[in-house]
Amino acid sequence: MLTAVVVLLLLTVVAVIALLVATRAPYPIVDTVEYNADLPRIELDDVVLHGRLCGAEGLPLVVVLHGGPGGDHRSLLGLEDLTDRFRVLFFDQRGAGLSQRVPDEALSIDGHLADLDQLVDRYANGGDVILIGHSWGAMLAVAYLGHRPERIARAVLIEPGFLDAKGYEDWEARRHRISRSLRVLLAGLLAGFRARNLASDDPSAERDFLVGSVVHAFANHPSNPYHCRGSEYSAPSWRFGGRASDVFWANPHATIARIENGLGHPAPILLMAGGCNSWTGRDLQQRHAKRFPDAQVVEVDRSGHDVIWDQQARALEAIRAFLSGR
Repeated sequence: MLTAVVVLLLLTVVAVIALLVATRAPYPIVDTVEYNADLPRIELDDVVLHGRLCGAEGLPLVVVLHGGPGGDHRSLLGLEDLTDRFRVLFFDQRGAGLSQRVPDEALSIDGHLADLDQLVDRYANGGDVILIGHSWGAMLAVAYLGHRPERIARAVLIEPGFLDAKGYEDWEARRHRISRSLRVLLAGLLAGFRARNLASDDPSAERDFLVGSVVHAFANHPSNPYHCRGSEYSAPSWRFGGRASDVFWANPHATIARIENGLGHPAPILLMAGGCNSWTGRDLQQRHAKRFPDAQVVEVDRSGHDVIWDQQARALEAIRAFLSGR
């Protein structure tokens, strides 16, 4: 028995040393607006966002809301194709992507809604706004429907995961199983060793790198239908906001309550689903559609969770038809 324990201990020591050696090279991480003055930015009252406005002034405003919490808008840049008819606002949410990192208490749903208030008031020229949200961004869009219902003309909701407390419980049970799988745990272990050698002085970099690596391993897990069978999850990102994710998952209930306030909004709603996704795909979006008086569901063939990235042309065709009232 003692011999077995000694052997196990020695193997553990050898494994740790091997990981330290294998991960000793510096790993790059993209700087946020706080460390790169050349990034396009939007300065709000209490936060600086990485973002930009595309399209001619005076056109109806489309606000793009990325997933996460903690993600960025890189995989949604295909929506710039809409600038022939709309002015499109892309931005990374507070504490996420390449936007400014803020204290944990500033990462509440109220902070996100306050940022949207400022962006809408600044760029919509008093007109109604169209929201296009992906995943968590679609959930944030629904929360904004309840927060400023009079400002929203239409909304495109791309695979929101849950819109109420019961939906959260169902979604979280599956997320928990995948997140605790050996594949994801090993990815987190490896990322932890690599994070020690990031080529950055940013105090947020280590947490961002670690959480972002785990989130990618979760999205790319074979049991997760976020990608089509036989393909890998390939949607690109610049950088993940680790604390933005951690704060949300530590206490999602206040956010869920604000999302529930947006259910039943009378504006036309398009729910989009990836044809490959059996988790947050068509069946779930059809159930979500019943929570709104004027909602329709479009399934985009040969796409997973990141519908815009996976099938940009097909997704844009459906969005254009919806925004034209067809």
